[in-house]
Amino acid sequence: MAPVPQSETTTIRIVHAEMEDLERLLPAFGAYREFYGLSAALHECRYFLFNRLMNEDSLILLAENPQTEKLLGFAQLYPTFSSLALNQIWILNDLYIDPQARRRGVATRLIGYARDFLRERGDEAIVLETAPDNAAAKALYEGTGFSKDDAFDRYRLRLAT
Repeated sequence: MAPVPQSETTTIRIVHAEMEDLERLLPAFGAYREFYGLSAALHECRYFLFNRLMNEDSLILLAENPQTEKLLGFAQLYPTFSSLALNQIWILNDLYIDPQARRRGVATRLIGYARDFLRERGDEAIVLETAPDNAAAKALYEGTGFSKDDAFDRYRLRLAT
């Protein structure tokens, strides 16, 4: 897959994560968890990400500086299906941008790449959820084409204790 086109002012390359990316992804994944008030739990995260990559049951996109290959952020999407659409949909579950790379278009590039890649595959939609008070995330999502779904209420049945 070709990298996202680069503007003259920002150089960002989007790549699909592979097993050899695990160790450089791990600190960002731990920081993502800490952002949400959880422990980085790097050992558990390594196991979790290893299984996602090994089983190919998620799409992990990495945003990097093409000159230095420094990781700027990542997005992780999980596939599911819609019986009504008779097609695959994707859940944008994780989106994290390194604090030093924020406000530089990295998240927009990750979302744009995911949208274009999955559209090209013929998939139906990308869905996500965010906190009601997360104004920055809402602005990002609406600015990249997402619209709030007011047709359905979301419910959760917690299974873990």
